[in-house]
Amino acid sequence: MFELGYDNWVGSTDSMNIKGFNHSENVYFMNAWPFKSDARFALAAGVGLGSSNIYFAHQEVMVAAYQNQTLAFPDETGGNHFKKYKLVTTYLEIPVELRFSLDPEHMDHSWKFAVGAKIGLMLSAYTKGTTLVSATGQVLGNYAEKESSKQFFSTAEFTPTIRISKGFLGFFAQIHANPLIKASAGPSIFPLSGGVVLSGL
Repeated sequence: MFELGYDNWVGSTDSMNIKGFNHSENVYFMNAWPFKSDARFALAAGVGLGSSNIYFAHQEVMVAAYQNQTLAFPDETGGNHFKKYKLVTTYLEIPVELRFSLDPEHMDHSWKFAVGAKIGLMLSAYTKGTTLVSATGQVLGNYAEKESSKQFFSTAEFTPTIRISKGFLGFFAQIHANPLIKASAGPSIFPLSGGVVLSGL
């Protein structure tokens, strides 16, 4: 199962200048076990990777500032900043779903519905800034800078999910039930994602 989603943060503050096409790419290998009493229902589970890319404008996210007690989002409006800047989080995930198919004998054409959750463990959190420019847009350095640390983030993830498909193509939506940032390190942020899914199940 492959998902491509548009991402955002529920609970983001005015100090977070989130801009651009925030997106996620998720891929899972799953297996389904139809109910013996009714083949329209099935329990499915698997394992895979999920990643989220959140973009910021005229701002940095200080994930590797080890002298800080909280996660800082300094505003760089009017000063030097990276032309492109993003925060990337990656999880090892175990998705579990309860599925219902209108026509289990013809899954390639049937309407399918699924509700479930993903249990995940954060593998990495890093920022990447590309092309340092001045306040006027003059290129100061044509390079990329990457900083990586999970110190401010909740490494465990519990994410309820919903999915509706027709044949191989469908739509999904999900939201973290637990905050992305540790309670002691910043505001309660709940990542939200929705988009298209490709799956033969």
